[in-house]
Amino acid sequence: MAAISERPVGEPGTLTAAGLLVPATLFVAVGLMVPIAILFRYSLNAFVPGQLMVDALTIANYVKFFTDPFYLQVLWRTIRVAVACTVFCLIFGFPLAYVLARTQSRYKNLLVMAIVLPLFVGNAVRAAGWMVAFGSKGFVNATLMGMGLISQPIEIMYTELAVVIGIIAVNLPFMVLTLQSVIEGIDRNVEEAAFSLGAPPMTMATRVLFPLALPGILAGVILTFILAMNAYATPVLLGGPKFQTMGPLVFSTFAQQNNWPFGGAVSFILMTATLILTVASSLLIRRRYA
Repeated sequence: MAAISERPVGEPGTLTAAGLLVPATLFVAVGLMVPIAILFRYSLNAFVPGQLMVDALTIANYVKFFTDPFYLQVLWRTIRVAVACTVFCLIFGFPLAYVLARTQSRYKNLLVMAIVLPLFVGNAVRAAGWMVAFGSKGFVNATLMGMGLISQPIEIMYTELAVVIGIIAVNLPFMVLTLQSVIEGIDRNVEEAAFSLGAPPMTMATRVLFPLALPGILAGVILTFILAMNAYATPVLLGGPKFQTMGPLVFSTFAQQNNWPFGGAVSFILMTATLILTVASSLLIRRRYA
C-alpha cells in the first residue's frame, strides 16, 4: 500500500495556525479596537452645554480629571476595591479550587454546578439579595441582635465593605473555576514527593503547588481584577449614590450629564489604569515565583 503523502505546512490550501487566527483577529480589531479609537477621539473633543460635543483636539478633559480631587478619589477607590476583591478571591478561591480539583467523590459534578449556579443569576439580582441581608433589619443585623452580640443595628449598607463583599460574591466563581482547571493538570505525585521529603503542607504549597499553578493564578487574578475594576451594578446598589467608582461614573457622565468628551476620557483612563495594573500584577507574580 502506497504511503499517504502529507502536505507540507506551508503549501497553498493548507490551513496554518496564522490563517486560523485571521478571522478572530479581524473580529476583535473591528469590534473592539475601532470603537476604542472612536472613544479616544471623542475624549479629545470639547464639551459645550446644549451642543453635546464640539470637534477639537484638546486634552482639557484629561486635565480636568487629574486636577480634580473628586475624580482622583474615585479612581483610587476603584483601584482599592478591585485589589481587595482580587486578593480575597484568591485567598478564598485557592483552597476551594484545590479541594474541588483533588476530590474523587462521585458528587464532584454537583460541586462544580454549585459553584457555577450563582452565575445564572444577574449581578443586579444578587446585589438586591445582599441589600436584603445587609439592611438595618436584614438577616445579618437580625442574627447578631438575636444572639445578643449587638444592641443596635450596625451600618453595613452603603459602605465600602458591602461593595467588596458583593463583588467578591460575583467574582469568586471565576477564580475558582480558573484555578481548578490548572490544579487538575498538576500531577499529584509531585505533591506526594514533597511530603515524602519532609516538606510541611505550607512549604509544599508555596514551593511546589503555587509555582506550578502560576498560569491559573495569573489568569484568575487578571479576570477578577478586570471584572472588579469595571463593576457597575454592585457599587450602585450596595454603595449608594455617594459611593462612586469608575464604572458608575462613566455611566453618569454619558447618560445623565450628556458629556461625551469627558465620558470618553474617563472611559479611556479606566481602561488604561486596568491594563497597567494588570500587567504590573502579572509581572510581580511571575517574578515572585520565578
